[in-house]
Amino acid sequence: MKRLLTTVQMICLLFVAMHTAAQQIVMPKEQLIAYTSRWTGERFPDGRPKVSDSLIKRLANISLEDCWQYLQNQGYTNQFESGWKIIHPEQVLVGRVVTAQFMPSRPDMDSLIKATGKAEGRIGATNSWPIDVLGKGDVYVADGFSKVIDGTLIGDNLGNSIFSKTHTGVVFDAGVRDLQGLEAIDGFSGFVRGFDPSFLKHVTMTGINYPIRIGRAIALPGDLVLGKKEGVVFIPAHLAERTIVYCEFIALKDEFGHARLKSGIYTPGQIDASWTDEIRKDFLQWLKDNPSKVPMTRKQLDELMKERTW
Repeated sequence: MKRLLTTVQMICLLFVAMHTAAQQIVMPKEQLIAYTSRWTGERFPDGRPKVSDSLIKRLANISLEDCWQYLQNQGYTNQFESGWKIIHPEQVLVGRVVTAQFMPSRPDMDSLIKATGKAEGRIGATNSWPIDVLGKGDVYVADGFSKVIDGTLIGDNLGNSIFSKTHTGVVFDAGVRDLQGLEAIDGFSGFVRGFDPSFLKHVTMTGINYPIRIGRAIALPGDLVLGKKEGVVFIPAHLAERTIVYCEFIALKDEFGHARLKSGIYTPGQIDASWTDEIRKDFLQWLKDNPSKVPMTRKQLDELMKERTW
C-alpha cells in the first residue's frame, strides 16, 4: 500500500511539474537552446543565440534578394514575408529577433496567463510584457494573427519604450495606433499590417520567445531580421555569417561586372555567363586593387572562393 501511494504521489508531482512548465510565459531556456542547437556561438542568459553586433551592422548593407536566394539554396524556404505598411520606409531594419505570440482571447485562458504573469512578477497589460525582455539590438517580432482593428499592439508610448531599449523597431503581423507619434520617433522602424485608432481588445499574449508564424514565414528567437521596402527576411542565427558573407561577395561581383560593362571591356553575355579564367583573374585583381570595398576578412573570402563555380 505504501509503495502504491508513493507511485501515485510521484505521478501527481510529475503532472504538476508538466502543468507548471506549460504555463511559463517565456519558453524555457533548455527548449530554446534545443530549437537553435545548430548555433555554436555565444548566447544571451535567456538562451537566445547572440550574433555579433559587427555582423548585424554589415547585414544592413546586403541585398534582400541575395539573402533570400542564399537561404532558399540552403533549404530554408519559409523565411520571407511581404505586404507591409512601413513606418519610415527609407530606413533598413536589422537586429536580433525577440518573438511574441498573440491569440484571440477567452476568459479561462486569459485568467491563467495573467495569474502566471503576476506570479512571475510581470506588471501591466500582456502586450507590454515582451517589451520588458528587450535589449539593445533586439527587434520585437509579434504574431498578432493579422488583426488590425482592436489589434493594435502598441501606440507611441510603447513605441518610445521599445526604441529606448533596442534602437531598432518592430515587425508586427498586427496593427498599431498613434501613427503620428510613432513616426516622430527618430530612428524607429516598423513593419505592420495596418494602422487604426482602436485600442487592443479581445487579444491576449500567449508566449514570449517561442517559434512564431509571420504570414508565410517562420521566426525563431535569436534569428536575425532584415527589413527593407520589399519585405522582411528572417535569417537563422547559425547561417547569419555565411549568408552575409555570400551576399557581400555577390555585391562585389555585381559591382565589378557593372564597372567592366560600363567601360566596354566585356559584353553582357560574358558577364552573365559562367566566367572564363580571364574574367576570374581580372576580378581577383580588382579585389586587390580595391581593398576598401571588401567587408569580409581574407579568410572568409578565400573560403567562399573555394566554393564558387562561377
